[in-house]
Amino acid sequence: MANDLDERTKQYGREIFARLDRQGPVLFTRAWLEDKLMGLGMHDPALKVQLFRFVDTLPYLKQPAEVSRHLREYLNEAKDELPWWVRWGTRLIPNRGVLGQGLAFASQRGAEQMARKFIAGSNVGEAVEAVRTMRDRRLAFTIDLLGEATITEVEADHVQKQYLDLLTGLTREVNTWPEEPTIDRDDRGPIPRVNVSVKLSALFSQFDPIDPEGTSRAVCRRLRPILSLAKQTGAFVNFDMEQHSFKDVTLKIFRDILTEPEFRDWPSVGIAIQAYLKDTEADLHALLDWAKNVRKTPVWIRLVKGAYWDYETVIAAQNHWPVPVFTKKWESDANFEKLTEFLLANVDWLIPAFGSHNIRSISHAMAVAEKLGVPPRRYEFQMLYGMADAIKESIQSLGQRVRIYTPYGQLLPGMAYLVRRLLENSSNDSFLRQGFSEGLSEEVLLTNPAANRRALPAESPNTPTTSMTATHSPAHTVSSAPVPTSAPAAFINEPLTDFSVEANRVAMKAALDQVRSEFGRTYPIVIDNKPLPVTKTLDRENPSRKSELIGKVAMANVEQAKLAVKSCLTAFDTWRDTSVETRAKLLRDVAEQFRKRRFELSAWIVFETGKPWRESDADVAEAIDFCEYYAVEMLKLGATQHRDVPGEDNRYFYEPRGVSVVIAPWNFPLAILAGMATAAIVSGNTVILKPAEQSGIIGAKLMECLQAAGVPPGVANFLPGDGEEIGPTLVQHPDVALIAFTGSLKVALLINEQASKTPGGQNFVKKVIAEMGGKNAVIVDSDADLDEAVKGVVDSAFGFGGQKCSAGSRAIVLDGIYDQFLNRLVEATKSLAVKAADDPGCSLGPVIDAEARDRILKFIEAGKKEAKLAHQTDLGALMEQGHFIPPTIFANVPENAGIAQEEIFGPVLSVIRAKDLDDALRIANGTRYALTGGCYSRSPSHLEKVKRKFRVGNLYINRKCTGALVDRQPFGGFKLSGIGSKAGGPDYLLQFVLPRTITENQMRRGFAPETGTGE
Repeated sequence: MANDLDERTKQYGREIFARLDRQGPVLFTRAWLEDKLMGLGMHDPALKVQLFRFVDTLPYLKQPAEVSRHLREYLNEAKDELPWWVRWGTRLIPNRGVLGQGLAFASQRGAEQMARKFIAGSNVGEAVEAVRTMRDRRLAFTIDLLGEATITEVEADHVQKQYLDLLTGLTREVNTWPEEPTIDRDDRGPIPRVNVSVKLSALFSQFDPIDPEGTSRAVCRRLRPILSLAKQTGAFVNFDMEQHSFKDVTLKIFRDILTEPEFRDWPSVGIAIQAYLKDTEADLHALLDWAKNVRKTPVWIRLVKGAYWDYETVIAAQNHWPVPVFTKKWESDANFEKLTEFLLANVDWLIPAFGSHNIRSISHAMAVAEKLGVPPRRYEFQMLYGMADAIKESIQSLGQRVRIYTPYGQLLPGMAYLVRRLLENSSNDSFLRQGFSEGLSEEVLLTNPAANRRALPAESPNTPTTSMTATHSPAHTVSSAPVPTSAPAAFINEPLTDFSVEANRVAMKAALDQVRSEFGRTYPIVIDNKPLPVTKTLDRENPSRKSELIGKVAMANVEQAKLAVKSCLTAFDTWRDTSVETRAKLLRDVAEQFRKRRFELSAWIVFETGKPWRESDADVAEAIDFCEYYAVEMLKLGATQHRDVPGEDNRYFYEPRGVSVVIAPWNFPLAILAGMATAAIVSGNTVILKPAEQSGIIGAKLMECLQAAGVPPGVANFLPGDGEEIGPTLVQHPDVALIAFTGSLKVALLINEQASKTPGGQNFVKKVIAEMGGKNAVIVDSDADLDEAVKGVVDSAFGFGGQKCSAGSRAIVLDGIYDQFLNRLVEATKSLAVKAADDPGCSLGPVIDAEARDRILKFIEAGKKEAKLAHQTDLGALMEQGHFIPPTIFANVPENAGIAQEEIFGPVLSVIRAKDLDDALRIANGTRYALTGGCYSRSPSHLEKVKRKFRVGNLYINRKCTGALVDRQPFGGFKLSGIGSKAGGPDYLLQFVLPRTITENQMRRGFAPETGTGE
């Protein structure tokens, strides 16, 4: 039976090929020229990538000189890989003058014409005309709305209005036109003529799978009027599918709203499902059960291959998550056929629309439908506007209904869509390229992907393109090359928790409930692995709800501080001489404790410091990374170096400094405390753990994990307390050899000053390692992608309430884009969800305590006298519930204003205008700090200049300036941002050790032991 089906599939395929018009465009016409230019891109990957980058940037370039410069820069960037004629031609690109203006006009005109090949129009009127033309050719349509990424609630409202206007305008026109039975009816009767595709993430600026309930509520609020109007006017609505992380919440919204009484019996609705996802089959089974047994009304399924392959594989690789997509094109093709059979077998409940240009996939659907006796027009085929017209006509001629996925909207926001369509035409795995450019035989193209995959030409991993799905990529990726692989490293970052996975959300909620049940406990000082009697405590309140007492933490006095130093000193000799392997194993065992208690520790961080879910989870993951990374690095560092010569042995090695005091901040309550402590411990030092007063409970949890991992008595002592009371004792104690500190500049400089003194009884100079904060800038160039730049600045400035030394507290924006950027920035900030940190929908939580709140509010009041207050969110009663500060933006900020120079450590952003890039760099470098910085630009020469001249410890290009990962981005700065080397870097442990050399003379009365290389 399988052989019969495969043979029938090939018969249909041969018939489709036989009906194709392969004449191609007329010589020297615009269509002919476009095909030739496309062919050049197909056969030269380097040229393709650079031209597509240029096309993606072109709409943002306002001056002819900018157009010329960008084109030259993009081509020069890959000049060694480009054809000779391109390299030669690059030198002729004019800078200015009439020729420069002509090039700019030609480039913009050419890109616009190319965009119109794939985009039907820029307004409802043009969309109506495009639809009229398609109906004249007996083609059905589905309209997709293009636009910028929705990052503000104003934009979400505008998108809703656009959908409503589109439905009104289309139905008013199209429903009055004469019926075309081939596309307006199926075997059951009339079907909607107007068909609109909706992208759900465009209807809510905070669309996030971490909070499916809140996301569903917000999206449905804007979606209901759209569906109501569609139902009223007889239109059809299809839900588009986007990246994998959005899949489950998209399916949830689909089921939620279509189970509501108003829409429960409405059949004119569907959803896109992607065959390249490994879990799609399970999703279809769940949808079938829901449609049959819950909704009891059928829905349409648009089955596509999927168009986010690059994005999904890159994100999985970056986060060390399982890859959600099939990694071979034949696997996606085979799954498409498998799902095709499932849909056609259940056509009464899941009505299929097959989105593909692949003739094998189309032929297989027709063969299966014939075998199962499915009426010819119970299903349909969908193809992309502007692509594969010959295939569309061939399918039509066989009596099949063909629907065209038709994007419309402004051409500038549509450039991301244009680039994706160009990629699909030129991808190595494109069916269109293989069949019409590469000239592969029909039999090869019609080979069963599951049964004979070796015969397929596209065996290497690549994107299964020329398929249909949503029109926007979540990242502007212009390369369709495979993700590079490398040999496994000794250290791999701990994967962050993927909260789009339901099991992880359930586990986090359970941990929050568990931790709530433990509120009110008292946490003692621990010395020699024994708790000390509690005499004085500090109450720890929940900064999100200041009426909640989380627990009480013992407060050490001076005598207990001295006792902790004595304990460490007693344990030092034994720990120093403990093997490096044993010390490294301890760190790995601590990491295992963190993993076992990951959600619990995250929950404590949420409650004690007000960090949202993802930030808290990342805190624990970073603590794990420090343990694993420093274990690996110490094993390297602990190997003795031999520099022997005949008759003389020379050894170079490291030994620990002694008693170390680790004074940590509250903003990374586990990661920084664990990072500094484990670096000291693994290098053979003994450690006093002094957490910030605001995060003493999390410090106690670290001590619990150390003890559970088997830390020997005295190697780590837990000493919470008031820094002003016990700090001087610890810093000035003659037996303390090293102080590792992260915190304010004022305290760091005081520690450095006190530690520099050598009191009686101290026979060494103390080592101070200090990270002291920053006043970090993000430069926004005039050609920056505003979707990315606005979101990146918002995340950098307001993530965890700006309470990071890496936070981007200054946005330095070039004059040409300043007003546009500021307007979107303000609206994006208004759209943030300010909530209690334990709410999964929280975008921004509280600041740490009342002292921090009052200090930040003073800065804000001073800023009102220095600059223009562009926005301050009204938080209402939330200000009384917890220690909340409204996210605040100042505009037209003088570069020397206090709010532009002082570290505020709160959700306050200064937006500064710069004349040009050189001016922006001067402003960015014009503070006493040099920790992190960022730049959003698409100019290769500007980015090179930024890399050379933006003098900070961690510089981030086209991404937010926070979120450094151990080993991947070792963290730390200079000037008044830091004393010492970068945490999580290859030379960090060197600060905790002292080098020694031992030379031994082996000569004895003229002879020496034989030495050699060994055999």
